[in-house]
Amino acid sequence: MGQSLVQNYLHIVFSTKHRQPLIHAPVESELHSYLGGICNKLECTVLKVGGYTDHVHILCKLSKKIALMKLMEELKGHSSKWIKTKGAGYENFFWQDGYGAFSVKGSEVDRVIAYITNQHQHHSKKKFQDEYRSILKKFKVEYDERYVWD
Repeated sequence: MGQSLVQNYLHIVFSTKHRQPLIHAPVESELHSYLGGICNKLECTVLKVGGYTDHVHILCKLSKKIALMKLMEELKGHSSKWIKTKGAGYENFFWQDGYGAFSVKGSEVDRVIAYITNQHQHHSKKKFQDEYRSILKKFKVEYDERYVWD
């Protein structure tokens, strides 16, 4: 086979350090655009970025040219430095150490986009920790509660 063809949709989730509620308008939409720009620059076509005050969700196609770990380093490192330039209250901004990344079937992409779009409505009823546990359960990811949160 002469051509490498790849279609890996990823739903990425990560939170602020200790789930601090630091992501608010107008920086929220700027942050989402910034994260999307990083993905696109790395040829990881972004489909949707969203989140709530203490976390973000990214749906993108993972490029065949980059490892997931490198994508995460770029996303978290550059956005953390960027947000610290946004004024008082952001100088001590940090992302949590870990992240979640889950493969999405092509037939589920529209559902995940809708889910990410409705994060503010969703979190009027459910905390991030409960949401994340639900995602881990859905994808049958084994985890130790002692090490999921930082």
